[in-house]
Amino acid sequence: MASIDELWLVDFGTPYPGEPASHRPALVIGPPPAFGTGFPSVIVVPLTATYRRLSLHVEVEPIPQTGLNRTSFIQCELVRSINRIRLVRRLGVVAPDTSHQVARIISTLLDY
Repeated sequence: MASIDELWLVDFGTPYPGEPASHRPALVIGPPPAFGTGFPSVIVVPLTATYRRLSLHVEVEPIPQTGLNRTSFIQCELVRSINRIRLVRRLGVVAPDTSHQVARIISTLLDY
């Protein structure tokens, strides 16, 4: 269903302070295809339209490939696992350079 590097509209539901809320775009970063399509969870990173000037945020332009309607920012510090049921609809896909930039930031954040 959802694949790595795809942008999806996700229903994040009711948030705690500082968490993504309601329906918003998110970048799928896992799990890898080796887990199979029956794996119940998807690892995502939410996007925001608010420019906060944080080096942890990666800009994504509203072009046909992304399916976004305005410039958005991938919030790398908010990685989370969600049930696939929260995926509303596919929007598009990010470019390879965007994907690599997100991977570098998350790798640095997790230091794992």
